[in-house]
Amino acid sequence: MVEAHGSLIWQFPVYWFNCPPLMKQWFDDVLTYGWAYGSRGTQLKDRKIGLAVSIGSSEQDYQAPYDLTAVLRPYEMTLHYVKADYQGAFSLFGANTDVSLVTNTPQAINQSAADYIKFLNTF
Repeated sequence: MVEAHGSLIWQFPVYWFNCPPLMKQWFDDVLTYGWAYGSRGTQLKDRKIGLAVSIGSSEQDYQAPYDLTAVLRPYEMTLHYVKADYQGAFSLFGANTDVSLVTNTPQAINQSAADYIKFLNTF
């Protein structure tokens, strides 16, 4: 249950500039009137919520006007709408499952893991 937790991370892969269909369904099923928004919908009010996303392609593929900030704007808007305390986003680029296309070295992955822990500790 979402109510049993303090801070939340919405973690999902980004592909085609969106979240997976099951994540979208979760939003539709959980972020309901009277629970997440509306006069009695206060379950997410002031709750710290951040995003953690993985992207298969490189950061160079996400340049203006389709930079990651723009791609994640609907999630930021949703969190503002439900009056949550949006904590920003953590991202990992180059998470492609095709090993020949992966640009992350073991050192880069270790650094990303350390950066993710830092991000989580800001909550």
